[in-house]
Amino acid sequence: MTRVGFRCDAGVRSGVGHLVRCVALAEELCARGVEVVFLGEVRGSAWALAQLRERALPLVPAPEEPARLAALARELRLDAAVLDSYDLPEGTGAALRGAGLTVLGIVDGDPLGQEADLYLDQNLGAEHRPFPLPARRLAGARYVLLRDSVRGRGRTRPAGPVPRVLCFFGGTDSAGVAPAWAGALLATGLPFEATVVSPTPFEAGGPIAVIPPTDRLPELMAGADLVLTAAGSAVWELLHLGVPTALTWVADNQLIGYEELVGRGVAAGLGRAADAAAVGVLARLLTDPAAREEHGRRGRGLVDGKGRERVADALLRSDPR
Repeated sequence: MTRVGFRCDAGVRSGVGHLVRCVALAEELCARGVEVVFLGEVRGSAWALAQLRERALPLVPAPEEPARLAALARELRLDAAVLDSYDLPEGTGAALRGAGLTVLGIVDGDPLGQEADLYLDQNLGAEHRPFPLPARRLAGARYVLLRDSVRGRGRTRPAGPVPRVLCFFGGTDSAGVAPAWAGALLATGLPFEATVVSPTPFEAGGPIAVIPPTDRLPELMAGADLVLTAAGSAVWELLHLGVPTALTWVADNQLIGYEELVGRGVAAGLGRAADAAAVGVLARLLTDPAAREEHGRRGRGLVDGKGRERVADALLRSDPR
């Protein structure tokens, strides 16, 4: 297998989590001498486009219709395709398999009818949940895909007089919740220093600095006393780093991960709304370092950073159809 195509979502509406985990797998494949190409387009996120450009990962416009996508895959001489999208037509995987490609489907529980030779569900506890298809599945935190910029990085936070908080909701904040959660932090009335990552500038006031999406996010995560985020793909990076995390969710597909993470005590649960109950949880975390660090301790070690190697091994061992 020498050429692999990635068909994934990225944009203001869908966020960039799909792209980030695909980039992590692409980094691993490139390190093994496999040629990689991304198929589709990135809408409204300069940061997401930069992730491909900085890694010299080509982006080729691609049609939505399965038969035309399969024709493009043949034209590009692809041996395999990775699908990571909630919006692709249901027959996409079947068309690619019919064109002779091995297909890896990255899913979050429900495969949404997409046909593949191999499925990946990297969500915590996925290995214990039923799957509706008989195909081979790589499931659970053992298979989490992490980028080079996160793997092997350790926490760097120096002791400070007040907690340092990082707040972000994906590369696009597709639900527009950053201002509300900045307000919840301020509503605690407690001392802290916070960085809020938002693609849309706003005035938060007080000890909160608002910055645009940045490649420094792994560095900022490693240096934080507490991270406030949604239960998306970045959670696995936080678990790997052992950073205390407080979670909300901004899309229905994140709820299953939220419940699993909060239920295991590896993250604090804020609920969906930045309401009085959430402010109370944040106040407890800001004033109790031991409570914060217990969440980080429980999460540390669940994600060992080798998941992408295991996924690449499985994909490259698969026989092209």
